[in-house]
Amino acid sequence: MHFITVTPRFYIIMTGLSSLVSAIILLFEWWYYKKYGISFIEHITINYLSPLLGGADPNTSEIDDIASDDQVVPETKVWQNPLSLFRGAEYQRFQTATGLEPLTYYDMNLSAQDHQTFFTCEYDSGKTDYEAMQIAWRERDKSARISAARDVLEMSPDCAPAMILLAEEDCNTISEAEKLLRQAYKVAETNCRRSQATQYLSVANETIYRRDVNVLVYIKRRLAMCLRKLGKVREAVKMMREIIRDFPAINLFNIHENLVEALLELQAYADVQALLVKYDDINLPKSALICYTTALMKARLVADKFSPEMAIRRGLTTPEMAAVEAIHRAVEFNPHIPKYLLEMKSLILPPEHILKRGDSEGIAYAFFHLQHWKRVDGALNLLHYTWEGTFRMIPYPLERGLMFYAYPSGTEVTDRSLLPSFHDLSIYPKKDLPFYILFTGGFCSVSVLMALLTLQYPDSTTHYTRMIYNGVATLLTWVMNRFYAVLPPNIFHYLSKV
Repeated sequence: MHFITVTPRFYIIMTGLSSLVSAIILLFEWWYYKKYGISFIEHITINYLSPLLGGADPNTSEIDDIASDDQVVPETKVWQNPLSLFRGAEYQRFQTATGLEPLTYYDMNLSAQDHQTFFTCEYDSGKTDYEAMQIAWRERDKSARISAARDVLEMSPDCAPAMILLAEEDCNTISEAEKLLRQAYKVAETNCRRSQATQYLSVANETIYRRDVNVLVYIKRRLAMCLRKLGKVREAVKMMREIIRDFPAINLFNIHENLVEALLELQAYADVQALLVKYDDINLPKSALICYTTALMKARLVADKFSPEMAIRRGLTTPEMAAVEAIHRAVEFNPHIPKYLLEMKSLILPPEHILKRGDSEGIAYAFFHLQHWKRVDGALNLLHYTWEGTFRMIPYPLERGLMFYAYPSGTEVTDRSLLPSFHDLSIYPKKDLPFYILFTGGFCSVSVLMALLTLQYPDSTTHYTRMIYNGVATLLTWVMNRFYAVLPPNIFHYLSKV
Protein backbone atom coordinates (compact mmCIF):
# COMPACT_ATOMS: atom_id res chain seq x y z
CA MET A 1 0.00 0.00 0.00
CA HIS A 2 2.81 2.39 0.89
CA PHE A 3 4.57 1.49 -2.38
CA ILE A 4 1.51 2.61 -4.36
CA THR A 5 1.04 5.93 -2.53
CA VAL A 6 4.64 7.25 -2.72
CA THR A 7 5.21 10.13 -5.12
CA PRO A 8 7.88 10.38 -7.87
CA ARG A 9 9.72 12.88 -5.69
CA PHE A 10 10.49 10.03 -3.27
CA TYR A 11 12.10 8.02 -6.07
CA ILE A 12 14.19 11.01 -7.11
CA ILE A 13 15.48 11.57 -3.56
CA MET A 14 16.12 7.84 -3.01
CA THR A 15 17.99 7.26 -6.26
CA GLY A 16 19.95 10.51 -5.95
CA LEU A 17 21.06 9.65 -2.42
CA SER A 18 22.02 6.10 -3.40
CA SER A 19 23.97 7.32 -6.43
CA LEU A 20 25.83 9.83 -4.23
CA VAL A 21 26.75 7.16 -1.67
CA SER A 22 27.84 4.68 -4.34
CA ALA A 23 29.92 7.38 -6.06
CA ILE A 24 31.74 8.11 -2.78
CA ILE A 25 32.37 4.37 -2.27
CA LEU A 26 33.60 4.05 -5.86
CA LEU A 27 36.06 6.95 -5.51
CA PHE A 28 37.40 5.60 -2.22
CA GLU A 29 37.74 2.07 -3.65
CA TRP A 30 39.58 3.40 -6.71
CA TRP A 31 41.95 5.48 -4.57
CA TYR A 32 42.67 2.55 -2.23
CA TYR A 33 43.23 0.20 -5.18
CA LYS A 34 45.63 2.59 -6.92
CA LYS A 35 47.63 3.08 -3.70
CA TYR A 36 47.73 -0.46 -2.31
CA GLY A 37 46.89 -2.63 -5.33
CA ILE A 38 43.87 -4.28 -3.67
CA SER A 39 40.21 -3.49 -3.05
CA PHE A 40 39.48 -2.13 0.44
CA ILE A 41 36.26 -4.13 0.76
CA GLU A 42 38.03 -7.26 -0.43
CA HIS A 43 40.88 -6.64 2.02
CA ILE A 44 38.47 -6.21 4.97
CA THR A 45 36.37 -9.20 3.94
CA ILE A 46 39.26 -11.64 3.57
CA ASN A 47 41.36 -10.53 6.53
CA TYR A 48 38.75 -9.61 9.16
CA LEU A 49 35.32 -11.02 8.30
CA SER A 50 36.52 -14.36 6.94
CA PRO A 51 38.19 -15.46 10.23
CA LEU A 52 34.99 -14.63 12.12
CA LEU A 53 33.06 -16.88 9.75
CA GLY A 54 35.56 -19.71 10.08
CA GLY A 55 37.97 -18.72 7.30
CA ALA A 56 41.74 -18.44 7.28
CA ASP A 57 43.81 -16.70 9.91
CA PRO A 58 44.48 -13.07 8.90
CA ASN A 59 48.07 -13.37 10.03
CA THR A 60 48.71 -15.92 7.27
CA SER A 61 46.88 -14.10 4.50
CA GLU A 62 48.94 -13.33 1.44
CA ILE A 63 46.80 -10.31 0.56
CA ASP A 64 47.43 -8.80 3.98
CA ASP A 65 51.16 -9.13 3.31
CA ILE A 66 50.77 -7.29 0.02
CA ALA A 67 48.62 -4.45 1.32
CA SER A 68 50.62 -3.71 4.48
CA ASP A 69 53.72 -1.54 4.25
CA ASP A 70 55.03 -2.95 7.52
CA GLN A 71 55.22 -6.53 6.29
CA VAL A 72 58.67 -7.72 5.22
CA VAL A 73 58.79 -10.74 2.95
CA PRO A 74 61.93 -12.39 1.55
CA GLU A 75 61.01 -11.67 -2.07
CA THR A 76 60.90 -7.92 -1.50
CA LYS A 77 64.43 -7.43 -0.18
CA VAL A 78 65.92 -4.22 -1.59
CA TRP A 79 69.49 -3.94 -2.83
CA GLN A 80 71.84 -1.04 -3.35
CA ASN A 81 71.81 0.16 -6.94
CA PRO A 82 75.40 -0.44 -8.15
CA LEU A 83 75.03 2.35 -10.73
CA SER A 84 73.32 4.94 -8.52
CA LEU A 85 73.90 8.58 -9.42
CA PHE A 86 75.47 11.35 -7.35
CA ARG A 87 72.95 13.41 -5.40
CA GLY A 88 74.64 16.79 -5.76
CA ALA A 89 75.99 16.49 -9.31
CA GLU A 90 73.07 14.60 -10.91
CA TYR A 91 69.91 14.21 -8.82
CA GLN A 92 70.05 17.85 -7.67
CA ARG A 93 70.39 19.11 -11.24
CA PHE A 94 67.22 17.25 -12.20
CA GLN A 95 65.36 18.64 -9.20
CA THR A 96 66.49 22.18 -9.99
CA ALA A 97 65.44 21.89 -13.63
CA THR A 98 62.05 20.23 -13.10
CA GLY A 99 61.07 21.01 -9.51
CA LEU A 100 60.38 17.30 -8.93
CA GLU A 101 61.90 15.15 -6.20
CA PRO A 102 63.83 12.32 -7.92
CA LEU A 103 64.31 10.31 -4.70
CA THR A 104 61.77 9.21 -2.13
CA TYR A 105 62.31 9.55 1.60
CA TYR A 106 62.15 5.75 1.94
CA ASP A 107 64.99 5.37 -0.58
CA MET A 108 67.17 8.02 1.07
CA ASN A 109 66.50 6.55 4.51
CA LEU A 110 67.75 3.18 3.27
CA SER A 111 70.93 4.87 2.01
CA ALA A 112 71.44 6.51 5.41
CA GLN A 113 71.13 3.12 7.09
CA ASP A 114 73.61 1.61 4.63
CA HIS A 115 76.14 4.36 5.28
CA GLN A 116 75.86 3.95 9.02
CA THR A 117 76.34 0.20 8.65
CA PHE A 118 79.26 0.31 6.21
CA PHE A 119 81.17 3.34 7.49
CA THR A 120 80.82 2.96 11.25
CA CYS A 121 81.04 0.09 13.72
CA GLU A 122 80.20 -0.63 17.34
CA TYR A 123 83.71 0.25 18.48
CA ASP A 124 83.45 3.83 17.18
CA SER A 125 81.54 4.91 20.28
CA GLY A 126 83.49 7.65 22.01
CA LYS A 127 85.04 8.86 18.74
CA THR A 128 83.60 12.31 18.21
CA ASP A 129 83.95 12.41 14.44
CA TYR A 130 82.29 9.04 13.79
CA GLU A 131 79.48 9.72 16.26
CA ALA A 132 78.86 13.06 14.56
CA MET A 133 78.74 11.32 11.17
CA GLN A 134 76.19 8.83 12.46
CA ILE A 135 73.95 11.78 13.28
CA ALA A 136 74.74 13.49 9.97
CA TRP A 137 73.62 10.50 7.87
CA ARG A 138 70.26 10.50 9.66
CA GLU A 139 69.49 14.18 9.02
CA ARG A 140 66.49 14.60 6.73
CA ASP A 141 67.50 18.03 5.44
CA LYS A 142 70.28 18.13 2.86
CA SER A 143 71.80 21.38 4.11
CA ALA A 144 71.93 19.96 7.66
CA ARG A 145 73.81 16.89 6.44
CA ILE A 146 76.32 18.98 4.52
CA SER A 147 76.81 21.39 7.42
CA ALA A 148 77.37 18.50 9.85
CA ALA A 149 79.95 16.92 7.51
CA ARG A 150 81.83 20.21 7.20
CA ASP A 151 81.87 20.58 10.98
CA VAL A 152 83.32 17.08 11.28
CA LEU A 153 86.06 17.88 8.76
CA GLU A 154 87.00 21.00 10.67
CA MET A 155 87.24 18.90 13.81
CA SER A 156 88.96 15.92 12.11
CA PRO A 157 90.42 16.66 8.63
CA ASP A 158 91.10 12.95 8.03
CA CYS A 159 87.50 11.73 8.40
CA ALA A 160 86.82 9.78 5.19
CA PRO A 161 83.05 9.32 5.76
CA ALA A 162 82.63 13.11 5.95
CA MET A 163 84.43 13.47 2.62
CA ILE A 164 82.16 10.82 1.13
CA LEU A 165 79.05 12.73 2.19
CA LEU A 166 80.35 15.99 0.73
CA ALA A 167 81.38 14.29 -2.52
CA GLU A 168 77.94 12.72 -2.85
CA GLU A 169 75.80 15.72 -1.94
CA ASP A 170 77.76 18.98 -1.93
CA CYS A 171 79.72 18.76 -5.20
CA ASN A 172 77.80 20.22 -8.13
CA THR A 173 79.82 18.48 -10.87
CA ILE A 174 81.37 15.07 -11.37
CA SER A 175 84.83 16.67 -11.65
CA GLU A 176 84.47 18.22 -8.19
CA ALA A 177 83.30 14.90 -6.78
CA GLU A 178 86.29 13.14 -8.34
CA LYS A 179 88.78 15.54 -6.72
CA LEU A 180 87.22 15.15 -3.30
CA LEU A 181 87.01 11.37 -3.63
CA ARG A 182 90.71 11.21 -4.50
CA GLN A 183 91.47 13.02 -1.25
CA ALA A 184 89.18 10.66 0.63
CA TYR A 185 90.82 7.67 -1.04
CA LYS A 186 94.29 8.66 0.25
CA VAL A 187 92.92 9.02 3.77
CA ALA A 188 91.00 5.72 3.57
CA GLU A 189 94.05 3.89 2.20
CA THR A 190 96.19 5.14 5.10
CA ASN A 191 93.55 4.14 7.64
CA CYS A 192 93.16 0.71 6.06
CA ARG A 193 96.91 0.00 6.15
CA ARG A 194 97.09 1.10 9.77
CA SER A 195 94.20 -1.12 10.88
CA GLN A 196 95.41 -4.04 8.76
CA ALA A 197 98.61 -4.23 10.80
CA THR A 198 96.64 -4.80 14.02
CA GLN A 199 93.57 -6.66 12.78
CA TYR A 200 94.49 -9.99 14.41
CA LEU A 201 95.16 -8.56 17.87
CA SER A 202 91.53 -8.48 18.98
CA VAL A 203 87.97 -8.71 17.83
CA ALA A 204 87.66 -4.93 18.03
CA ASN A 205 90.64 -4.43 15.72
CA GLU A 206 89.21 -6.96 13.24
CA THR A 207 85.87 -5.09 13.19
CA ILE A 208 87.58 -1.72 12.69
CA TYR A 209 89.64 -3.18 9.83
CA ARG A 210 86.47 -4.43 8.09
CA ARG A 211 84.97 -0.96 8.54
CA ASP A 212 88.03 0.64 6.94
CA VAL A 213 87.94 -1.85 4.06
CA ASN A 214 84.28 -0.99 3.39
CA VAL A 215 85.13 2.72 3.31
CA LEU A 216 88.10 2.13 0.98
CA VAL A 217 86.15 -0.08 -1.45
CA TYR A 218 83.19 2.30 -1.54
CA ILE A 219 85.39 5.31 -2.28
CA LYS A 220 87.36 3.49 -4.97
CA ARG A 221 84.18 2.27 -6.66
CA ARG A 222 82.60 5.73 -6.68
CA LEU A 223 85.87 7.17 -7.96
CA ALA A 224 85.82 4.63 -10.79
CA MET A 225 82.24 5.65 -11.57
CA CYS A 226 83.35 9.29 -11.76
CA LEU A 227 86.04 8.32 -14.26
CA ARG A 228 83.45 6.39 -16.28
CA LYS A 229 81.16 9.42 -16.40
CA LEU A 230 84.06 11.69 -17.39
CA GLY A 231 84.94 9.47 -20.36
CA LYS A 232 88.04 7.88 -18.81
CA VAL A 233 86.58 4.43 -19.27
CA ARG A 234 89.81 2.43 -19.49
CA GLU A 235 91.09 3.95 -16.27
CA ALA A 236 87.75 3.16 -14.63
CA VAL A 237 87.90 -0.46 -15.84
CA LYS A 238 91.43 -0.81 -14.44
CA MET A 239 90.29 0.49 -11.06
CA MET A 240 87.27 -1.84 -10.95
CA ARG A 241 89.41 -4.85 -11.79
CA GLU A 242 91.77 -3.90 -8.96
CA ILE A 243 88.86 -3.85 -6.50
CA ILE A 244 87.66 -7.31 -7.59
CA ARG A 245 91.23 -8.65 -7.44
CA ASP A 246 92.19 -7.16 -4.07
CA PHE A 247 88.86 -7.70 -2.30
CA PRO A 248 87.24 -10.80 -3.86
CA ALA A 249 85.18 -11.56 -0.76
CA ILE A 250 83.29 -8.24 -0.78
CA ASN A 251 80.03 -8.60 -2.71
CA LEU A 252 78.12 -5.80 -0.97
CA PHE A 253 78.51 -3.33 -3.82
CA ASN A 254 78.16 -5.68 -6.85
CA ILE A 255 81.19 -4.10 -8.49
CA HIS A 256 81.10 -6.63 -11.33
CA GLU A 257 77.95 -4.90 -12.62
CA ASN A 258 79.84 -1.61 -12.86
CA LEU A 259 82.62 -3.44 -14.68
CA VAL A 260 80.22 -5.07 -17.17
CA GLU A 261 78.68 -1.70 -18.04
CA ALA A 262 82.08 -0.09 -18.55
CA LEU A 263 83.27 -2.98 -20.75
CA LEU A 264 80.13 -2.67 -22.87
CA GLU A 265 80.98 1.00 -23.34
CA LEU A 266 84.42 -0.07 -24.64
CA GLN A 267 82.70 -2.75 -26.79
CA ALA A 268 85.01 -5.32 -25.21
CA TYR A 269 82.49 -8.10 -25.76
CA ALA A 270 84.96 -10.93 -25.17
CA ASP A 271 85.72 -9.59 -21.68
CA VAL A 272 82.00 -9.15 -21.02
CA GLN A 273 81.38 -12.76 -22.01
CA ALA A 274 84.14 -13.92 -19.66
CA LEU A 275 82.54 -12.04 -16.77
CA LEU A 276 79.13 -13.50 -17.57
CA VAL A 277 80.56 -17.01 -17.47
CA LYS A 278 81.89 -16.27 -14.00
CA TYR A 279 78.86 -14.53 -12.50
CA ASP A 280 75.92 -16.13 -14.35
CA ASP A 281 76.15 -19.12 -12.02
CA ILE A 282 73.28 -21.05 -10.53
CA ASN A 283 74.69 -20.58 -7.02
CA LEU A 284 74.90 -16.79 -7.32
CA PRO A 285 71.95 -14.39 -7.04
CA LYS A 286 70.73 -13.25 -10.43
CA SER A 287 70.16 -9.70 -11.56
CA ALA A 288 68.60 -8.03 -14.58
CA LEU A 289 72.04 -6.93 -15.74
CA ILE A 290 73.34 -10.50 -15.85
CA CYS A 291 70.26 -11.91 -17.62
CA TYR A 292 69.80 -9.11 -20.15
CA THR A 293 73.50 -8.78 -20.94
CA THR A 294 73.60 -12.52 -21.62
CA ALA A 295 70.67 -12.04 -23.99
CA LEU A 296 72.42 -9.09 -25.65
CA MET A 297 75.60 -11.09 -26.21
CA LYS A 298 73.67 -13.91 -27.88
CA ALA A 299 71.50 -11.51 -29.87
CA ARG A 300 74.62 -9.74 -31.15
CA LEU A 301 75.60 -12.88 -33.10
CA VAL A 302 72.35 -13.05 -35.11
CA ALA A 303 70.47 -9.78 -34.73
CA ASP A 304 71.93 -7.99 -37.78
CA LYS A 305 70.62 -10.72 -40.12
CA PHE A 306 67.40 -11.58 -38.28
CA SER A 307 64.18 -11.27 -40.25
CA PRO A 308 60.81 -12.37 -38.83
CA GLU A 309 59.51 -13.28 -42.30
CA MET A 310 62.49 -15.53 -42.98
CA ALA A 311 62.24 -17.06 -39.51
CA ILE A 312 58.58 -17.98 -40.16
CA ARG A 313 59.40 -19.59 -43.52
CA ARG A 314 62.51 -21.59 -42.63
CA GLY A 315 62.30 -21.70 -38.83
CA LEU A 316 64.90 -20.48 -36.34
CA THR A 317 68.51 -21.52 -36.65
CA THR A 318 70.40 -22.82 -33.62
CA PRO A 319 72.05 -19.46 -32.79
CA GLU A 320 68.73 -17.65 -33.27
CA MET A 321 66.99 -20.14 -31.01
CA ALA A 322 69.66 -19.59 -28.34
CA ALA A 323 69.20 -15.81 -28.60
CA VAL A 324 65.41 -16.07 -28.34
CA GLU A 325 65.66 -18.41 -25.33
CA ALA A 326 68.05 -15.98 -23.65
CA ILE A 327 65.58 -13.13 -24.25
CA HIS A 328 62.73 -15.21 -22.82
CA ARG A 329 64.87 -16.03 -19.79
CA ALA A 330 65.68 -12.35 -19.24
CA VAL A 331 62.06 -11.25 -19.67
CA GLU A 332 60.89 -13.89 -17.21
CA PHE A 333 63.36 -12.59 -14.63
CA ASN A 334 62.30 -8.96 -15.08
CA PRO A 335 59.32 -8.34 -17.39
CA HIS A 336 59.37 -4.56 -16.91
CA ILE A 337 62.57 -3.89 -18.88
CA PRO A 338 61.53 -4.51 -22.54
CA LYS A 339 59.11 -1.56 -22.60
CA TYR A 340 61.91 0.75 -21.42
CA LEU A 341 64.41 -0.64 -23.92
CA LEU A 342 61.88 -0.39 -26.76
CA GLU A 343 61.01 3.15 -25.57
CA MET A 344 57.37 2.23 -25.13
CA LYS A 345 57.54 3.69 -21.62
CA SER A 346 59.36 6.83 -20.46
CA LEU A 347 62.45 6.57 -18.25
CA ILE A 348 63.18 8.46 -15.04
CA LEU A 349 66.35 8.77 -12.99
CA PRO A 350 67.11 5.44 -11.26
CA PRO A 351 66.68 5.20 -7.47
CA GLU A 352 69.51 4.53 -5.04
CA HIS A 353 68.00 1.16 -4.16
CA ILE A 354 66.34 -1.41 -6.37
CA LEU A 355 64.05 -4.35 -5.96
CA LYS A 356 65.20 -7.32 -7.99
CA ARG A 357 62.64 -8.34 -10.61
CA GLY A 358 60.78 -5.09 -9.91
CA ASP A 359 60.14 -1.89 -11.84
CA SER A 360 62.94 -0.10 -9.95
CA GLU A 361 65.49 -2.60 -11.22
CA GLY A 362 64.09 -2.26 -14.73
CA ILE A 363 64.54 1.52 -14.65
CA ALA A 364 68.08 1.23 -13.28
CA TYR A 365 69.09 -1.25 -15.98
CA ALA A 366 67.48 0.51 -18.94
CA PHE A 367 68.78 3.94 -17.87
CA PHE A 368 72.40 2.83 -18.35
CA HIS A 369 72.12 -0.01 -20.88
CA LEU A 370 69.69 1.31 -23.48
CA GLN A 371 72.64 2.83 -25.35
CA HIS A 372 74.41 -0.55 -25.45
CA TRP A 373 71.36 -2.24 -26.98
CA LYS A 374 71.09 0.51 -29.58
CA ARG A 375 74.75 0.09 -30.45
CA VAL A 376 74.23 -3.57 -31.44
CA ASP A 377 72.60 -3.51 -34.86
CA GLY A 378 69.26 -5.32 -34.86
CA ALA A 379 69.25 -6.23 -31.15
CA LEU A 380 66.20 -4.11 -30.30
CA ASN A 381 64.42 -5.42 -33.41
CA LEU A 382 64.96 -9.00 -32.25
CA LEU A 383 63.76 -8.07 -28.76
CA HIS A 384 60.67 -6.38 -30.21
CA TYR A 385 59.55 -9.52 -32.08
CA THR A 386 60.29 -12.09 -29.38
CA TRP A 387 59.86 -10.69 -25.85
CA GLU A 388 56.08 -11.11 -25.57
CA GLY A 389 56.38 -14.84 -26.27
CA THR A 390 57.59 -15.25 -22.70
CA PHE A 391 54.12 -14.58 -21.31
CA ARG A 392 52.58 -17.37 -23.41
CA MET A 393 54.93 -19.85 -21.76
CA ILE A 394 54.12 -18.57 -18.26
CA PRO A 395 50.37 -17.93 -18.18
CA TYR A 396 50.27 -17.83 -14.35
CA PRO A 397 53.52 -16.12 -13.26
CA LEU A 398 52.50 -15.72 -9.61
CA GLU A 399 51.94 -19.48 -9.27
CA ARG A 400 54.94 -20.94 -11.08
CA GLY A 401 57.95 -19.98 -13.16
CA LEU A 402 59.75 -21.58 -16.10
CA MET A 403 63.45 -20.85 -15.56
CA PHE A 404 63.14 -19.01 -12.24
CA TYR A 405 60.92 -19.11 -9.20
CA ALA A 406 57.41 -17.74 -9.49
CA TYR A 407 57.26 -13.98 -9.80
CA PRO A 408 57.08 -12.42 -6.29
CA SER A 409 53.73 -10.94 -5.37
CA GLY A 410 54.93 -8.05 -3.18
CA THR A 411 56.90 -6.02 -5.73
CA GLU A 412 54.29 -3.35 -6.38
CA VAL A 413 54.16 -2.01 -2.81
CA THR A 414 57.97 -1.89 -2.50
CA ASP A 415 58.43 -0.24 -5.89
CA ARG A 416 55.86 2.42 -4.98
CA SER A 417 58.02 3.25 -1.95
CA LEU A 418 61.26 3.36 -3.94
CA LEU A 419 60.07 5.32 -6.98
CA PRO A 420 58.79 8.93 -7.03
CA SER A 421 55.07 9.60 -7.20
CA PHE A 422 55.20 11.23 -10.65
CA HIS A 423 56.38 7.95 -12.21
CA ASP A 424 53.75 5.72 -13.83
CA LEU A 425 54.55 2.45 -12.10
CA SER A 426 54.90 -0.66 -14.24
CA ILE A 427 52.84 -3.49 -12.72
CA TYR A 428 53.26 -7.18 -13.54
CA PRO A 429 51.15 -9.14 -13.99
CA LYS A 430 48.40 -6.72 -14.92
CA LYS A 431 45.58 -6.93 -12.40
CA ASP A 432 41.92 -6.90 -13.32
CA LEU A 433 39.77 -4.40 -11.49
CA PRO A 434 38.33 -5.99 -8.33
CA PHE A 435 34.69 -7.04 -8.39
CA TYR A 436 33.74 -4.47 -5.74
CA ILE A 437 34.96 -1.55 -7.87
CA LEU A 438 33.03 -2.85 -10.87
CA PHE A 439 29.95 -3.44 -8.72
CA THR A 440 29.98 0.03 -7.15
CA GLY A 441 30.65 1.60 -10.54
CA GLY A 442 27.70 -0.23 -12.09
CA PHE A 443 25.45 0.50 -9.12
CA CYS A 444 26.37 4.19 -9.25
CA SER A 445 25.63 4.36 -12.99
CA VAL A 446 22.27 2.58 -12.64
CA SER A 447 21.27 4.82 -9.72
CA VAL A 448 22.08 7.99 -11.64
CA LEU A 449 20.19 6.70 -14.68
CA MET A 450 17.15 5.88 -12.54
CA ALA A 451 17.25 9.32 -10.94
CA LEU A 452 17.32 11.03 -14.35
CA LEU A 453 14.53 8.87 -15.74
CA THR A 454 12.37 9.47 -12.66
CA LEU A 455 12.94 13.20 -12.94
CA GLN A 456 12.14 13.42 -16.66
CA TYR A 457 9.45 10.72 -16.98
CA PRO A 458 7.99 10.15 -13.50
CA ASP A 459 4.81 8.33 -14.57
CA SER A 460 6.46 5.99 -17.07
CA THR A 461 9.34 5.22 -14.72
CA THR A 462 6.95 4.43 -11.85
CA HIS A 463 4.88 2.19 -14.15
CA TYR A 464 7.84 0.19 -15.43
CA THR A 465 9.37 -0.03 -11.94
CA ARG A 466 6.15 -1.62 -10.67
CA MET A 467 6.11 -4.02 -13.62
CA ILE A 468 9.68 -5.12 -12.94
CA TYR A 469 9.00 -5.48 -9.22
CA ASN A 470 5.86 -7.57 -9.82
CA GLY A 471 7.66 -9.70 -12.43
CA VAL A 472 10.57 -10.47 -10.12
CA ALA A 473 8.22 -11.25 -7.23
CA THR A 474 6.16 -13.59 -9.43
CA LEU A 475 9.29 -15.35 -10.67
CA LEU A 476 10.63 -15.89 -7.15
CA THR A 477 7.25 -17.21 -6.01
CA TRP A 478 7.15 -19.70 -8.91
CA VAL A 479 10.72 -20.88 -8.20
CA MET A 480 9.98 -21.40 -4.50
CA ASN A 481 6.81 -23.33 -5.27
CA ARG A 482 8.68 -25.62 -7.69
CA PHE A 483 11.42 -26.08 -5.11
CA TYR A 484 9.00 -27.18 -2.39
CA ALA A 485 7.10 -29.38 -4.87
CA VAL A 486 10.23 -31.35 -5.83
CA LEU A 487 11.71 -31.77 -2.35
CA PRO A 488 10.13 -34.18 0.16
CA PRO A 489 8.25 -32.46 3.00
CA ASN A 490 10.60 -33.76 5.70
CA ILE A 491 13.88 -32.82 3.96
CA PHE A 492 14.89 -30.39 6.68
CA HIS A 493 14.42 -33.10 9.32
CA TYR A 494 16.84 -35.42 7.45
CA LEU A 495 19.37 -32.59 6.97
CA SER A 496 19.33 -31.78 10.68
CA LYS A 497 20.23 -35.41 11.46
CA VAL A 498 23.14 -35.34 8.98
